[in-house]
Amino acid sequence: MMRSTEAALATAHPVAPISTPLHDVRALSGRLVTHFAEHVATCGTLPGDALRGDVTAVTRTCLELAAGVLEGRDVTAKIERLQRAGADWAREGIPIGTIHRAIHDGFTMGFDLIVEESTPADYHRLAVTARRLLEVLAVVDSAFAVAYVREHRAVVAEHHTAVHTVTSALLAGHPTSTMARAGGVTIDESYYVLAVSIPPHPGESDTAIDGEVVARRKLRRIQSELATRCAGQALSLLGTDGGTILLPATWATATLPEPRTRAEAADRLVDRLSTAAQVSITATVMQAETDRIPEAADRAHELLDMVQRLQCGPGLYRFDDLAMEYQLTRPGPGREYLRALLDPLDEYPELLETLRRHIGNDLNRRRTARLLGVHTNTVDYRLKRIGQLTGFDPAQPSGLWYLRSALVARSYDRAVPEWDVRTASTPAVR
Repeated sequence: MMRSTEAALATAHPVAPISTPLHDVRALSGRLVTHFAEHVATCGTLPGDALRGDVTAVTRTCLELAAGVLEGRDVTAKIERLQRAGADWAREGIPIGTIHRAIHDGFTMGFDLIVEESTPADYHRLAVTARRLLEVLAVVDSAFAVAYVREHRAVVAEHHTAVHTVTSALLAGHPTSTMARAGGVTIDESYYVLAVSIPPHPGESDTAIDGEVVARRKLRRIQSELATRCAGQALSLLGTDGGTILLPATWATATLPEPRTRAEAADRLVDRLSTAAQVSITATVMQAETDRIPEAADRAHELLDMVQRLQCGPGLYRFDDLAMEYQLTRPGPGREYLRALLDPLDEYPELLETLRRHIGNDLNRRRTARLLGVHTNTVDYRLKRIGQLTGFDPAQPSGLWYLRSALVARSYDRAVPEWDVRTASTPAVR
C-alpha cells in the first residue's frame, strides 16, 4: 500500500514549480532543527551531535521529499530512508508523538515560506500545493508509523521468544540461567504454578463471524492483562483454551505483603483475567521452588483435569481444597470399590439423580424436591430406598460420606461427568 501511494505521488501531474523556497535545504533544515530543539518535547534534551546529525539529516530528507513530490520526481528512496531513521529512533526510545509533532511543525513552516513567496495570482497553485503537501505529510507520517510498528513487533517477538524458551525450560526442569540472562528474563527462587482452562468465548460459535479471530482476540486480552497486572514478571505458555502460568513468589509478596493474604493475589489475578477474557476461567495452583516446577505443573494439571471432570465452577482451586476428592480419583482398588457402591442404583436412574441433587443441595429436602418436581415425601422415600439398595443410609454421616465419595469416584471414571460439581467438591476459593 505504501509503494502504491508513493507511485501515485510520483506519477501525478506535477504542478508548476512553486517549491523554490524549499530548495535551500541546508539553511532551512538548520532553522527547523533550531525550532525543534526549542519547542518540541524530547528534541531539546537530545545531545548536540544527535541534533546536528540524525535529526538534521532526516529534516533535510523531508524537505527534499516535499520538493520532489511537488516537482513530480520519484521519492521512493527518500521514503525508505525515513523508515530506516524511524526504526533507529524507535530502538532509542524516542516517542513517536515527538516525531509527528516535529514533522507537522516542519511542514507548517515550509508551507508558510511558500505562501510568503506567492502572489494573489498564485491562488490556484497554492490550493494545489496545499493538497499535495497534505498527501506528502500523510506519506511521511505513515513512513515513521510503519517503522515504529515494525520495530515494536520485532522487540515484542524477541521478548516473547525468550519468555517462551525460558518458560518451556522451567517446565521441563532444564537449566535456565544462561537463557534467562540472554532474554532479559529474571528467574525467581519459587513460583505459583497455575494450570489454566479458558472456555470458548460466545463469539467463537457465532457463524456470522470468524471464530478463530474471536479466540485469538480473547487470548491477546488475557496476555495483555497478565502483563499489566504482573508488571511483565509472569511467565506463561498459553493457547486459546488454556495452558500454564508461572507467577514469581516475589510478585505475590509485593502485591500483598501480609503472609495470610498473599494467596489472594492469585485469586484476584484469575478474576481479572476472566474479566479481560469475557469468559469465566478455571484454574488450579501449586507453589514450588524453581527446581520443582515440573512436578508442581504436573500436579496442577492433574488437579485441573479432576476439577473439569467433576464439572467444577470457574475460579481458582488449591490442592488443600480438593485433597480428598483428588485422592478418591486416583486409580486403584479404592476407587473401584467406591464406584461399585452405586451399581445397585443403575437400574433406578431416578434414585441416582435424587442422590446427586440431595447432596448437591446441601441435604436440603425441599430444594431437592422443587428441582425434581416431586413432593418432599417422595424425596424421603427415595433416600430410604437408596439406603436399602446400597447398604449406606444417606441420613447417617458415615453412610453419606461413602455415598458422596462413590459419586466422586464414579464421575471421574466416566468420560462424560454425570453430575454437578457441588455434589463432589467444595466451592472455589474466591
